[in-house]
Amino acid sequence: MPITTTTTTPNPDDTQDAEFRSCDTRELVAQIGRMNIACISGGRIEHRETGITLPVGRGYTVTVDLDWNDTYVVRRVYTRAGRVTVKGQQYTVYCDQVGEVAYQASCFVNGPFGVNV
Repeated sequence: MPITTTTTTPNPDDTQDAEFRSCDTRELVAQIGRMNIACISGGRIEHRETGITLPVGRGYTVTVDLDWNDTYVVRRVYTRAGRVTVKGQQYTVYCDQVGEVAYQASCFVNGPFGVNV
């Protein structure tokens, strides 16, 4: 099940039993900031029910989902040959931090991000 489609559910390979809520993706885009999105994915946004997916390149994407406690979960996801791997994730990201954390997740060449799975 590819993670980049607009109809996907949260990543099934996730080891934590996360329950995401439906999210107003327009508000999430505003919280991240258009310039951050332009830097992360060149302005490409894939809207999903629980958040957004930002395609970075070389098989990497950044997913941002609204968690059950009104904070965000930001993940760096790698997809190769249909296999989806979460390379790092950060929980309890508040709305004023989500832009910076999403940008850090997109910098996959520079090093580790969040909690490695």
